[in-house]
Amino acid sequence: MTKLTPLHEDLTFHGPLSEERAARLIRSLGSLKDAHVVDVGCGWAELLLRILEADPSATGHGVDRDAEAIAHGRENARARGLADRVELEVADVAAWSGGPADVLIVNGASQVWGGAETEHTANALRAGRALLRPGGRLLLGEGFWEREPTDEQLAAMPIPRDQYRDLPGLVDLAMAHGYRLLSLSQASLDEWDEFESQHSLAWEHWLLANPDSPEADKIRAKADTFRGYRLRGWRGTLGMAYLTLVVSHT
Repeated sequence: MTKLTPLHEDLTFHGPLSEERAARLIRSLGSLKDAHVVDVGCGWAELLLRILEADPSATGHGVDRDAEAIAHGRENARARGLADRVELEVADVAAWSGGPADVLIVNGASQVWGGAETEHTANALRAGRALLRPGGRLLLGEGFWEREPTDEQLAAMPIPRDQYRDLPGLVDLAMAHGYRLLSLSQASLDEWDEFESQHSLAWEHWLLANPDSPEADKIRAKADTFRGYRLRGWRGTLGMAYLTLVVSHT
């Protein structure tokens, strides 16, 4: 079985998110005093750990199916003196019954509840209402179409047109599910390029280290296919929006 370099060795956040934007997203959450923060599909939980670092009274719980990522997150928590305030758990979010939370993070992870691709965002918004306390905040990182994809772009990427909406449509969907919008931003093209480049490094590192491996053609084909998705498909067309939402009282 091919062993690739873990993503966390090249990426800080598993998504198009800069240090500066991460800090602004944390500030957008408002007071974190005594808050319990839940991060679903957390990966190695870097954003969750930074939220806990922002307030020494906050506690956290992260859930992901990737045992290797969770193990790395636990190591980071111990190294940063946060292990007594955060629990990182290997679990399938769709079968997980945790909560309640004051803050819920769903960052590029709306698919964790399963269902049809076109329903992922709505499923995440509904799940958020069930997991959050009244007045709780949802930090949602979700894809949207910056511009309508052409037929050629859709043919070049494994994303159906109706999986995402435009940005007003995404915000409207959140409002329809009982939230109010506190803050909105979107990843820049530089953030996307940095993420996609770093995400692809594991394949390139492996190919450089194993040029004569019988698996080299398979790994090279995967890397080339993903690059085609990006350059001929979603680059400059698929955006990532960061919405800080609050559960409405009405």
